[in-house]
Amino acid sequence: MKIHDLSQTNSILNHFLYEIREKNIQKDRMKFRRNIERIGEILSYEMSKTLDFAPQPFYTPLSSTSYNQFSNAIVVCSILRAGVPLHNGILNYFDAADSAFISASRNKTEKPESEQDFDIAIDYLSSPSLEHKTLVIADPMLATGLSMLHVLKALEHLGGKPKCIHVLSVIGAQAGIDVISDYLPEQSHLWIGCVDERLDEKGYIVPGLGDAGDLAFGEKL
Repeated sequence: MKIHDLSQTNSILNHFLYEIREKNIQKDRMKFRRNIERIGEILSYEMSKTLDFAPQPFYTPLSSTSYNQFSNAIVVCSILRAGVPLHNGILNYFDAADSAFISASRNKTEKPESEQDFDIAIDYLSSPSLEHKTLVIADPMLATGLSMLHVLKALEHLGGKPKCIHVLSVIGAQAGIDVISDYLPEQSHLWIGCVDERLDEKGYIVPGLGDAGDLAFGEKL
C-alpha cells in the first residue's frame, strides 16, 4: 500500500487539523464537521492526481476544444457514523460518485482480555456493486486498523473486485496503518492528514483528537 502523509508538506490542511484537535475549538460541532469535510476535499484533490484521465471534447461559445476528464467509476464507502462529514467532503469533489455505508463498532458484549483486544461488530452494510470500481473508504480515525480490516472483509463478501482501493483518513497511528498495509494489495493507497505517535492502552490515537463521532454528532450511550 502506498502511503501519502499530507502533513509532510505545509499547507492550509495544518490549520484545519489544528482546529479539530484543539480542545476548546473542537467543541463547536458545526465547525468540527465542516473542518472534517474540508479535509476530505483536500484529500480528494490529492487522490484525484492518481486517477485515470482521457480527453473529452466539448464546445465553448467560440469553438470546439477538449479537456482531460477522469474516467474512474467511484464508490465512496463511509464508516458510520464518524465517516459522514468526511464522506460529504469527498462527494463535494466527485459529484457522480456512488455511495456505500457500513457500520463498524467495538463489540461491547465481548469482554476483552486487554483494552486493545476487542471484537468489531458489523451491523449494517449498503453498497452498489464494486466490480471494476474505484473504491474510496472514508474513515476519519485509523487507530488499531481492526475496524478498517473488518470493513474490507465485509465488502469482499459482496462479490465484485474493485479496480483499486483508496483509504482516506484524517488522523492515524502507525500501528493501524501497518495492519491494513499488510492486508491491502500493494497498488492500494492511503491518503491521510497526519500520522500520530502512538495508541494508548484503550486503543485511541495519541495525541489524536478524541472521539470523532461524538464531536461531530454528540455523545452516544
